[in-house]
Amino acid sequence: STTAGSTIRTMTSRRPSTSMTMTAATALFFALSSPPSLLLGASAFQPASNNLVRSPHNLNDLLTVKQPREHGKTSSSPYKFISRVNNVPSLSMSSTNGEEVTNGNKFPMEPQVYSQRWTQLAYLSLLALLSDWICFSVAASPDGFEHAYPGASAANLIDIFLFTNVASCFLVTDVVAKFGLEKAIKGAAGIMTVGCLLRSGIPDLAWLENFGLGLGAGIANAADGAETIVQAMSQEVIDVLPDAVSDMIDPSTLTEASRVAGLEPYSLLVLGTVMVGFAQPYFQCTPPMLSATWFASNERATATATALNFNQIGIAVAFLVGGHMAKNEVGIHDYFGLITLFCAIVTLGTFLQFQNAPPSPPSYSEIEKLMSGEKEPSFFESVKKLFGTPGFSLPLAAFICSISITNVVGTFIDEVMERGGITDQLGVDLAGAGFELAILVGGIIIGGYVDKTKQYKPVTLACLLATMFFVIPLGLTDHMLGNEPVLLVLALLGLGLSCGPIQPINAELAVDVTYPSDETAVESVQQVGGNLVSALMVPVAEWALNQDYEFFDKIRPLDLDVRGDVLLLFTVAAVTIVYFSTFDAPLRRTIAEGELENLESPQSTVIDIIQS
Repeated sequence: STTAGSTIRTMTSRRPSTSMTMTAATALFFALSSPPSLLLGASAFQPASNNLVRSPHNLNDLLTVKQPREHGKTSSSPYKFISRVNNVPSLSMSSTNGEEVTNGNKFPMEPQVYSQRWTQLAYLSLLALLSDWICFSVAASPDGFEHAYPGASAANLIDIFLFTNVASCFLVTDVVAKFGLEKAIKGAAGIMTVGCLLRSGIPDLAWLENFGLGLGAGIANAADGAETIVQAMSQEVIDVLPDAVSDMIDPSTLTEASRVAGLEPYSLLVLGTVMVGFAQPYFQCTPPMLSATWFASNERATATATALNFNQIGIAVAFLVGGHMAKNEVGIHDYFGLITLFCAIVTLGTFLQFQNAPPSPPSYSEIEKLMSGEKEPSFFESVKKLFGTPGFSLPLAAFICSISITNVVGTFIDEVMERGGITDQLGVDLAGAGFELAILVGGIIIGGYVDKTKQYKPVTLACLLATMFFVIPLGLTDHMLGNEPVLLVLALLGLGLSCGPIQPINAELAVDVTYPSDETAVESVQQVGGNLVSALMVPVAEWALNQDYEFFDKIRPLDLDVRGDVLLLFTVAAVTIVYFSTFDAPLRRTIAEGELENLESPQSTVIDIIQS
């Protein structure tokens, strides 16, 4: 790890006060919470005739109950009930003149997918990326962070984030059910942006002058003007705040170097981290719901893998950018400001372009689920139902195993690299970024294979076995096999490729065996388990880092030392593979999908509609 020994330069421009940061953060929160049509004019958001609807899938939006109509009038929807067979609605197509035309099929439509699904996936993935970039922002340079905030540690900040994440997971299902996916994602994005502002203060954008656009000076002048206004009110505001709150924003709690560099007090850093941790589950628990709502049956695992594992790219960015920038107090200040800027841009795009659901479902299983009219229960009722479903606990265990191993390795990546002989910061950063990228690539490739074959169990067992194999070289320290940088990097990449895909594959498997359950509730339970176990394992792994265990000491060619943290991860993987090997539950969604496709037509296809 690199120590923060760089000289702190004197700030040449005025830094916005902490009270200004708090006021600006509050204003931004309310601005982001307002409907875009209120901010930019309603006409800017009137959908074109072929745009996607903003409301969630609702049976009443697609179907109209058959009832007498006046002559010459047509139904408000092209679909309607005509009878019930075996307690399932049977539907017919309505012609343009109001006459019924039955097509003999169970459903009046083929599944349709829309090009907007890629925009949906892109924004959810970017928000997940940002959330884990923030979580692991200083993991690659813990010494620089601890020098800026004496008594604090990067590992503790990650633990705070994870525990907040766990608490928030209990709310996601009910919030999404009440307000819909669109409002939930936009609200969480706004909360995350406010959290970033609390961590960084108002970003210094003077570097925009380097592009010759004249924006840097204009923004700086605007910030100075805003600061003057805020300072006129700040003392009156602070006077009425409780002492506990005013102490939080008191810059005198900082070291001299941190205060000169412009860092926010540690308490505000923690508060901002808590807000981002609260927001993250809305990006991590909803990918299965997004996949089911927008993507065809042969795209779901890949879409889920992309959204779930894109947070690993955020961790990779944290290693590459954070390892380079966050070496000292000034670097940390600029680095946090950069994160805030990116977060604000993605949040703005989310507010303008993220939608709730397409006009019609993308798969037969989703159409059948919609037609059943089943109302999703509350989160805690869903949890009882999920654990009462045969087979649910096994993909849950595999998911927890995967997320725990990747989180622990990501948290202590600098120690892992150092014990293998990689001590320069650039090498650590590149290795850490490669590990996170391998998780994403593995998830997309292996997830794509599972999309086509539905071989959840054999693929998961193979990935768990490979995880056990690749984790061992990360803990080798001395003797014949110790301190081998090439072996270490290859093992790290192999671990990412094998362990990472376990999460999205088993997220989809859990949804499959519990069909027609609430996808968000399924993923919320998995995220609660995964992040809770991760948060508990981080301090245990931190202790085990310094525990050495020697094996084969009597056989010189095999004599080696292995660190305790790696033995911990190996044990977790071994126990999981034994438990998961007992999986023998029916794939309910896959079965339903196959039956419905065969019922419709042997040539059934999914229509892909490109939005203009």
